[in-house]
Amino acid sequence: MTVSADGLPETAAPGVPAPSPGLVVVGHFDQPPGYRINRPRGADSWLFTWTTGGHGRLRHGRTEARAGAGDLVVLAPGVGHDYGVEPGARHWEFWWAHCQARPTWRSWLRPYDAGAGMYVVTPTPDAVHGRVEAAFRRMLADARWTGTEAPPAMAPGEEPVAVAHGTAARELALCALEEAVLLTAGISRTQPPRPGVDDRVRRAQALIDADPAAAHTVRSLAAHVALSPSRFAHLFTGQIGQSPMRALREARLRHAARLLETTGLSVERVAAASGFASPYHFNRAFRERYGTPPGTYRTGGPMVGA
Repeated sequence: MTVSADGLPETAAPGVPAPSPGLVVVGHFDQPPGYRINRPRGADSWLFTWTTGGHGRLRHGRTEARAGAGDLVVLAPGVGHDYGVEPGARHWEFWWAHCQARPTWRSWLRPYDAGAGMYVVTPTPDAVHGRVEAAFRRMLADARWTGTEAPPAMAPGEEPVAVAHGTAARELALCALEEAVLLTAGISRTQPPRPGVDDRVRRAQALIDADPAAAHTVRSLAAHVALSPSRFAHLFTGQIGQSPMRALREARLRHAARLLETTGLSVERVAAASGFASPYHFNRAFRERYGTPPGTYRTGGPMVGA
């Protein structure tokens, strides 16, 4: 059942035309074979899809992606797209949301640009799937909030689709979606552990990555993994290829770059929030790492991980 949303009369079936750009609309579908939506002129809003079962096939311009459980696929506005149950699949169960993306989301999604404004965030760790689905469920509930009473429960057989009408409902719904985007895009960017690395080194590296601004030292990291400082430093350097303090410096610079990309914090506050005691030292270290000072990087420098 292919449906073209462009040129449809105003009385077209709900959910087929793209929502107006100012709306926040969220829903959950479990569609059978043959389901397909086709919008040759695209939409004025962003479309976020999170697959929980089966498989879907999405096309955006000339770019195509297959979506399975745990995949976040995002379509930017203004490009013709179509999507539906993948041929041969028994169904496609997915959450979807139409809205305007917050500016910070674009920098989180940028590393996953598959072309033509399609962002494919995969793979995502199994450990976050439940939390991401809970965020979408909360988005559905928050979009129905009137601002006075608890969001109404879905009635049996009621279509699981909601439009956020009030300002508070829209902002709460977007906050829930922001959590889903950050959980998927943020975690998926993390590099997988190198094979053969000692578990104690992995744990120390994870501690550094989780809180690079903390006052880590060789001694504190060694104590965390129950090694002597000298043994820990030797093991870490041999397996990672850089000393623990060098790894900490790199983590702090990556953290600072993310803050520059996604916040309006001053350079001095970014430095402090990333563990640098001196803004002068931070500026010098950042320029050495990224080839440009922090202020210039914020206005168009390379992405984290370059």
